Order: sequence, then C-alpha cells, then structure tokens
Amino acid sequence: MDRTLVASRGILRPEMAADKDLLFLVFASTRELEMGLVDWSASQKDAFLRQQFLAQYQHYHKHYADADFRIVECGGRPAGRLCVHRQGREIRIVDIALLPEFRGQGLGTQLLEGVLEEGSVAELAVTIHVEKHNPAQRLYQRLGFVPIEDNGVYWLMERKPSEGGIHA
Repeated sequence: MDRTLVASRGILRPEMAADKDLLFLVFASTRELEMGLVDWSASQKDAFLRQQFLAQYQHYHKHYADADFRIVECGGRPAGRLCVHRQGREIRIVDIALLPEFRGQGLGTQLLEGVLEEGSVAELAVTIHVEKHNPAQRLYQRLGFVPIEDNGVYWLMERKPSEGGIHA
C-alpha cells in the first residue's frame, strides 16, 4: 500500500522507527480505563505500560513481520495506527487504535471499511482479536463481524466476504 487516502481528512503512511514514541502514546491511550482501576503511582503506571507496549511491539514485529504497519494521520497530525496482516484466505487486523481526540468521528469506521472492502473484493475473511470488555465490539458487530472463537479475555471475530453488512 502506498500513501493511501483513507478519508477526506485522513491518510495512511508506513510506520517508521521514529514513530515508536507515537505508538507508545497510542497504546497507552487504549489502556487508560484499566490504569484507572489500579492504585499505582504515575511512574508505576508508566513503567508497566512501557513494559506492556514493548512486549506487544516485539510480538507484532516477530509474529507478523510481513504485516502492513501503518500510521494514521488526520489533518496532518498523527492520529493512530493500523496494522494488517494478509495471509492465505484471511486478512487479519492485528491492531487498530486511534488517539482519544480522533475517536468517535468515523475515522475508525472508514479504516475498517477499507479493509473490509479489500476482503470482499479478494473474497477473503477479515478477522480481528478484540478484548471482551472493549466497547469497539459494537462497531465490529455493526460492520458484520461475529465472534468465532473464545480466547479467554479476547474474542476472535470474523467477517466473511459473503456476509456484507458494511453499512448494515
């Protein structure tokens, strides 16, 4: 994928080594609710989040080395990340996350619709792991994803190309 237009206000560009601080901020922003539940100091939370981020970062780059790692930009500003792995008869959304100020504006839906369109055209299932308590499940279900496997704290969700429903 080259610098692909996502929406009238957003683009995707390749992730670079210089984006690691941004990726940490995106990761940490997705864990704010969890961090609010623990009675730790700010430095303890930061150390924990950095350790978890590094583990995730290394896991993604080891197990999905040939994935398409993208930074989402909106209005010329970094807005989040999208990581997609294409293998066999499946397109796996490895990670999709937006900074808080870019959530709830339709940008995530547009990103997902782009991947779903690719899956439909190529007749490939699109899958994603999602934490069971993640409110984004409602969005995924609206877009036609259904849980197909219980992985403890995660659901593996799938949208088959024949199921349509992008705007359902």
